[in-house]
Amino acid sequence: MYTNGRSFFSAMPPVTKHLIIINVVIWVAMIVLPARFDLVKYAGLHYFTAPDFNIAQLFSYMFLHGGLTHLFFNMFTLFMFGMTLERVLGSGRFLFYYISCGIGAALVQEGVWALMVDDIASKNLEMVVANFAHANRMTMEQAWQVIPEAQIEAFKGMVANNLVTIGASGAVYGVLLAFGILFPNLPMYLMFIPIPIKAKWMVIGYGIIELTLGMSSANDGIAHFAHLGGMLFGVFMILYWKHKGIVNRNGFY
Repeated sequence: MYTNGRSFFSAMPPVTKHLIIINVVIWVAMIVLPARFDLVKYAGLHYFTAPDFNIAQLFSYMFLHGGLTHLFFNMFTLFMFGMTLERVLGSGRFLFYYISCGIGAALVQEGVWALMVDDIASKNLEMVVANFAHANRMTMEQAWQVIPEAQIEAFKGMVANNLVTIGASGAVYGVLLAFGILFPNLPMYLMFIPIPIKAKWMVIGYGIIELTLGMSSANDGIAHFAHLGGMLFGVFMILYWKHKGIVNRNGFY
């Protein structure tokens, strides 16, 4: 119970609180702004060769969310674990950590796209050639020989432009990772699981799930490797800070 006129919300650490506020405000803006102000087009993370890509998207994408469920689970996780982490690391270092994990997640996602974009384009290019052949009354073999290179490149650009991701999940997974390292034996209770699970096993479990889903090429619209990227950058930072004595070498609890 909070006294002296302080509400629970006002007692939250400042970075966690303002990150939640900013994400909620931008989500509302995505709903109420006219269609011509497509924030995903301008601020969502695109593949680096796409016409709509700009370098600021490595930062801006993590403040956009596709729906209420997406927003809620990311902000609820940030609320649950970010407050404690901010108090341990300090507000400035926590903000640096959060943003770094988000940018790291974006870089990993770009790398994954680089490995798959040509394969995606190749699988769909035959349809473009078939339409060209039909429009020009040619066989497929003839169409492959005369189709303009500019049309093929335009199609590849369209494929690249359709690769886009949004959301704070990469940064939030970094927060989960840090919590698991700094509080490894803290018992956690997950929904529908009536027994406590140590934080370190929870984080490892999340990592295994994300890796499995990412490697299975699950077409679920979720950037699993971005989640892993946030955890990867997070583990490097936390272990470095532990090595330097910035955080407790032996963790807590």
